[in-house]
Amino acid sequence: MKLTVVGGGSTYTPELIDGFARLRDTLPIEELALVDPAAERLELVGGLARRIFAKQGHPGRIVTTADLDAGVDGAAAVLLQLRVGGQAARQQDETWPLECGCVGQETTGAGGLAKALRTVPVVLDIAERVRRANPRAWIIDFTNPVGIVTRALLQAGHRTVGLCNVAIGFQRKFAGMLGVAPADVHLTHVGLNHLTWETDVRLGGPEGENVLPKLLAEHGDAIAADLRLPRPLLDRLGVVPSYYLRYYYAHDEVVRELRGKPSRAAEVAAMERELLAMYGDPALAEKPALLARRGGAYYSEAAVDLAAALLGGGGSPYQVVNTYNGGTLPFLPDDAVIEVQAAVGTNGPAPLPVPEPDPLFSGLIANVTAYEDLALEAALRGGRDRVFRALLAHPLIGQYAYADALTDQLIAHNREHLAWA
Repeated sequence: MKLTVVGGGSTYTPELIDGFARLRDTLPIEELALVDPAAERLELVGGLARRIFAKQGHPGRIVTTADLDAGVDGAAAVLLQLRVGGQAARQQDETWPLECGCVGQETTGAGGLAKALRTVPVVLDIAERVRRANPRAWIIDFTNPVGIVTRALLQAGHRTVGLCNVAIGFQRKFAGMLGVAPADVHLTHVGLNHLTWETDVRLGGPEGENVLPKLLAEHGDAIAADLRLPRPLLDRLGVVPSYYLRYYYAHDEVVRELRGKPSRAAEVAAMERELLAMYGDPALAEKPALLARRGGAYYSEAAVDLAAALLGGGGSPYQVVNTYNGGTLPFLPDDAVIEVQAAVGTNGPAPLPVPEPDPLFSGLIANVTAYEDLALEAALRGGRDRVFRALLAHPLIGQYAYADALTDQLIAHNREHLAWA
């Protein structure tokens, strides 16, 4: 079996390699192709990847290449983890929205739209080349904004599933608090990518005991501290929101914080320089501890689990993925992309039924879905007016003067990536 990682020169990749090596019985890989145009980074990451495989006794072969067509040829699954524009573009996404008093973040608000506009055309081109090489290959999208990118791929007819590590992070955290194995924790995880709530936490499977009230009663302070939200808010909501909900529930507080400290992009760029220096050490044969601070915790386990289920090699029967709504949330169009628990097999994911969310949550889900519709239209067709409409629709913006100013800023900062600009 051959797997390909597009964006294989990412500093994330050793996390993925470690998962492939540790879980090789779940996903037996004969060849792993790392594809990236950044030759120097790819050489460093590829060298460490080979040493990790060798140290853990994985028999698979790791190939590095800048040639996308060669890299995806014969692949059963292709993982996308690219960042168009690199950390420099992320730095812009996180800073210019603050000038209008709006959150600067790489996956939501104006920065998230900028990333979608840069990313969707590139990903669609990659996917078409994957389809020409192997029409039956699965595309697993970890590229943000996952919901919008996955919807673009699905609408173009690609065999695609979107993946995020938020749910598996909650699963692991809750399992530790409850003193059970992660596989025993089943989440009722509902919403859109980076806009989700854990409305039930069940032991043993979808029909098991709901222990969410117990978790909130006994561990509410720790959960609230991790989310950087007040404990009384969690008690009033009765659910556990994703940490991305802080951008909505505490928007102005977050803006003040972001204005007073270095951007996350600057922190990550510094971390990446340190990581790449480590990766160049020929004695290093395991992922360094610093990588845990880079982000993407448990990404490798989620990716292995998903790929194994799609390719018929096992994997967990239920996984949280991004896929078509198909009536799961009746207040959304069938072709909206939602993030929920699903049964995953060789035919793809089948979302499990979920109780209709409280209007407090469904209203925001519907609002952001409308924004994503407009964002995808802007990414596919371009044009200043389409960008403006998407920004005006976003609940973190919503005022025409802000949307106008942010439209001009977005285009000015991303002109080299926007063919229509």
